[in-house]
Formats: sequence, structure tokens, C-alpha cells
Amino acid sequence: MNRILEKKQLSENVYYMKFEAADIARNRKAGQFLIVQYNDETGERIPLTIADASAEEGWIAIVFQAVGASTAKIAQLEPGDSLAAVLGPLGTPSRIEKYDAPVLCVGGGIGTAPLYPIVQALKEAGNKVIVVICARTKDLLIFVEEMKAIADEVIIMTDDGSAGRKGVSTVPVEELCQSQTPPAEVIAIGPPIMMKFVCAATAKYGIKTTVSLNTIMIDGTGMCGGCRVSIGGKTRFVCVDGPDFDGHQVDWDNMLTRMKSFRPQEEEAKHRCHIGLK
Repeated sequence: MNRILEKKQLSENVYYMKFEAADIARNRKAGQFLIVQYNDETGERIPLTIADASAEEGWIAIVFQAVGASTAKIAQLEPGDSLAAVLGPLGTPSRIEKYDAPVLCVGGGIGTAPLYPIVQALKEAGNKVIVVICARTKDLLIFVEEMKAIADEVIIMTDDGSAGRKGVSTVPVEELCQSQTPPAEVIAIGPPIMMKFVCAATAKYGIKTTVSLNTIMIDGTGMCGGCRVSIGGKTRFVCVDGPDFDGHQVDWDNMLTRMKSFRPQEEEAKHRCHIGLK
């Protein structure tokens, strides 16, 4: 059992939860994820990316959106309660390198949370890191202060202009790619459509771009096939081969089409499947 130490609501239906997981905290690396189970008997196994951890204090933190029955149940838990099972760390860790030029990290919506450990690791490796945090409106922005505490620069973008600059993620991405010191690498995590357009922007300048496709994972073991993607014309499974991939090699149109496959069933069940989660 993993005792919950802290819980807070970050935005509408988005929750931060910290719980005991000493072994995972000692062994996790940036970009990896967990399998979380609400209870032993009927709980669904849910893959959730690690948002923070402390090896010294023995805890792991996750950020999740309550969109289905299981995540809604997890959201009802309070400090002192326990999760029945937590498995991890899983997935291939993010590749962290030391560059002479800045690294640009772009987080969209809830995708900003799994970007945080990557920014931490990049800074520990001695990089200059610029972070762009995007959301539809200011109430949906998360991890702003946490990013400001570690990044060299943080740029806030909202669709409606309610915080930071008005506009979408590709605006500062284009500006930085055109600057005198363009980024050595761009890392993007967020809605697939956002990542697609970030990759389209960076491709024009030949800048290496890494994306995390964790949003489409389901069982986290590769057995269900729900996270199947086409990378450079080859079939890959996000949970076992990723979640990080070369964004310029992702077949975004195929991925976006597949994510709509079960919309009628989701509407009928009044539930949004993880495959269609944006």
C-alpha cells in the first residue's frame, strides 16, 4: 500500500498527488511513468507519468486529470488514504544531453507536469533551459512557479490572453528558432495536435525535436496495442518503446485518426477513453 502524503487541485479536474514509494523514488529517471491501481479488486490499472520525486524522502508525485471512473475515484482519496498498488518506474528514460546552446521545453496543459522532471534533469546536466507553458486560459496553467524556480526563462502563452502572451505555443517556438542562438533541442509534451504543430515549426529549421506520447498509453505493458504508433514508417508501442520519440518521425495524421476510433462508444458510455484524451 502506498500512503498518500499530499493532494491538491491544480485546475478543473486536474489533481496533484504525492504518495510514499521509496523504491521507485530511488530508481526513477526523467520521462518514466507508473502504473497506479485504486484498489485490489476492481481497480483499473492506469499509466501515469511521474511529475516529481524525492529519493531522500521516499515519495513520488503524479498529476492526473479526472476524466473516467478510475481517475475520479483516485481524485476522491485524501492524505492518509492509500493506493492499493503502484508499479514502476516504467518506460524508457528521456535522453539527457549537455548542449552548448539552450534547450527549449514546451508544455501544453497537463503535459507541463511530466515535463518538469525533464527540465530538472537538463539543468542538473548543466544546460540553459527555456520553458514555454501553454494553456487555453490562465485557470488551466500548472507548474508555473515550479518551472520558474529551476528554468532560466519561462514564457507563458494563453489562447485568450488571460495570462502571459496571447497566442499558441508555436509563436515563441518560431521566434526562438529564428534567434541568434536557436535551441539545440526542442522537447514538447502536451496535446498531440500541439506537438504536431511544434514539430512542423522546428522541422523548417532542422532542429532536433523530441515528443512524449504518454497521453495515449492504456495498460502500460504493450499488451493491449492501444498505444501503437508509426515512427519513421515502423510500428512502435509508446509504453515499451517510448514514451519519447523523434517528433519529426511521428505519423501524426495516423495517430490523430486512430485516437478518434472509439468516439461513438465513448459518447454512449459518457466516458472518454485514454486513447482519445487530449
